[in-house]
Amino acid sequence: MDLFSYSEESTPSNRLLADRLRPTSLDEYIGQEHVVGPGKLLRRAIEADQVSSILLYGPPGCGKTTLAHIISQHTQGDFVRLNAVEASVKDVREVIDRAQTNKSMYGKKTILFLDEVHRFNSSRQDALLPAVEKGTIVFIGATTENPFHYVNGALMSRSTLFQLEALTQEHSLAAMRRALGDADKGLGYMQLQVDEAALDHIASMANGDIRRALNALELAALTTPPLADGTVHVTLEVAEESIRRPIVKADESTQYDVLSAFHKSIRGSSDAALFWFLYAVEKLGMDPMTFIRRLIAASSEDIGLANPQAMVQAVSALEAYRNNGWPEARLNIAQAILFAVESPKSNAVYTAISRAISAMDDIKSAEVPLHLRDAHYKGSEKLGHVGYQYPHNYPNHYVKQQYLPDSIADQTFYQATEQGNESKIRQNQRWRESQS
Repeated sequence: MDLFSYSEESTPSNRLLADRLRPTSLDEYIGQEHVVGPGKLLRRAIEADQVSSILLYGPPGCGKTTLAHIISQHTQGDFVRLNAVEASVKDVREVIDRAQTNKSMYGKKTILFLDEVHRFNSSRQDALLPAVEKGTIVFIGATTENPFHYVNGALMSRSTLFQLEALTQEHSLAAMRRALGDADKGLGYMQLQVDEAALDHIASMANGDIRRALNALELAALTTPPLADGTVHVTLEVAEESIRRPIVKADESTQYDVLSAFHKSIRGSSDAALFWFLYAVEKLGMDPMTFIRRLIAASSEDIGLANPQAMVQAVSALEAYRNNGWPEARLNIAQAILFAVESPKSNAVYTAISRAISAMDDIKSAEVPLHLRDAHYKGSEKLGHVGYQYPHNYPNHYVKQQYLPDSIADQTFYQATEQGNESKIRQNQRWRESQS
């Protein structure tokens, strides 16, 4: 049944509590004050029935579909909902054709709400684009996935992105208390006694998902036998049976985010780096190899020659994992992670590569200086391939001479820092610079 077309005959007995209590106005809406609070852009647009194409991005249960429902209640236009899992290009084109008729014959706009837009492949999104560009339809997309990964750039650029935040335990408590006090649409018609500990547990386990909290409260209320006086007493024990710890969301975007958090933590927090690694493998089921590879990369990108042993530790952890598997290699990998985090840091290797690539891109071609060219053949001297000075024949095994192409001969790419082992390298660089 369409969420936006409930019949008048619907009763609490055949509709879930979360659906019965779905807000129909912004005053009933819980959370997201940064988006729909008093005076905010989206609130003003909804109240004035001037919503333009938008994308609603946020975790499950944060109110994306509810916002779309509120928009459907406030618009004078035609509101159509499609689910990206089921909708085809044909379905989209039928909506567009109807929208063109509404606009040209009746001057009526059409709002298309596309739920789970991340499940809409590129070709189906392309079918929407011309109608959005011409203003034939107002597009509203909802997604739990990072839209920059899943929504076409052209469609993104024509839509205003609103990022909704995960709701809190307090939001779930507010929704459940509203349900307990509402005799028409909520559970107020029942003789309920719900312990605070029970409400707190449900709110905690719902993890910001109001729908999940309300469904658990309803399950507890409807399945608990009444006492002699007719009271239904929902205790903590009843609540614990009514809601279980949620399955951790492990979609592609989440995995990218956790991997990013891991790498960034390597630069500053042993505790966080260890936590994100274990959370990803133990809770999300991610491959430990993914994190070992990232650790190896970070050993050069963020530590480099400030502590070359970080690379040795990371590669050793790779070998330990290959030989021993999981969870036996957990200690070895954790050791390498902690070694990396606690090492002195330098991004000089990374910046040296960036400078070298930039210089390479700036010049059309690079001619090898004559004295550096291969001279291991008869006649090389006649071609001018002379003048190379063999460093080992000089004091400290170094002699100053040109090694780079003429056009970039004076450029410096690798600049050692004063961090860890690199401080010795920096001293050596200064000595070389002082040589005439």
